[in-house]
Amino acid sequence: MPMVPDLAAAAPPACDECPIRHRAVCARCEAAELTQLETIKYYRSYEAGQTIIWSGDQMDFVASVVTGIATLTQTLEDGRTQMVGLLLPSDFVGRPGRDRAAYNVTATTDVMMCCFRRKPFETLMETTPHIAQRLLQMTLDELDAAREWMLLLGRKTAREKIASLLSIVARRDAALKTEAAQVVAFDLPLTREAMSDYLGLTLETVSRQISALKRDGVIVLQGKRHVTVPNMDRLLHEAGDDSDGGYLM
Repeated sequence: MPMVPDLAAAAPPACDECPIRHRAVCARCEAAELTQLETIKYYRSYEAGQTIIWSGDQMDFVASVVTGIATLTQTLEDGRTQMVGLLLPSDFVGRPGRDRAAYNVTATTDVMMCCFRRKPFETLMETTPHIAQRLLQMTLDELDAAREWMLLLGRKTAREKIASLLSIVARRDAALKTEAAQVVAFDLPLTREAMSDYLGLTLETVSRQISALKRDGVIVLQGKRHVTVPNMDRLLHEAGDDSDGGYLM
């Protein structure tokens, strides 16, 4: 079914106060370009667990995730479902030039999205190089992330997989903050069941490896979801990555 805008989205931020402004598709836009975007944008909010988009849906909009986390999943013909990606704040949803959704998108936490009507957005891309250039850069970053995930799923140990997922979320959380913090802290966006599905591990393995990282002082846990990383370089080492984002051999 075509998606209908939710005009009741609560408390959307102004562009100059938007928490993803420096990383979103509009990051390079000047004041006049932002004014043009304002004429075609609206906000939508979703509760945790709510389906945002079904695979095959007509996509009348594209969007940036402002707050919250969503998952990308694909369903096979026999009904099996595989999680194939995460959408974190500032990630872009939809593809200009494509009118159907390729994946299911489900809110893992409460999500707010800044949406743009697709046809006017496509027209604006043709006349606003800053938007087209930024979207190209984001697409290339997404390709790099997909390749990184292929390595993670195919070659890394269970401990490295858990550490890698934690480092991905930690680095994105840090990138969204305008001031550098001495210690990285964030709320884990996935349940352990979802992590096991996403990483191709059993629930018991996920729990055991998180407990081991906590016991070894790599992370500090408050409850089941709040994670503090005392030393980011150590977490990257545990993930098999170096501090520059490469891979240890």
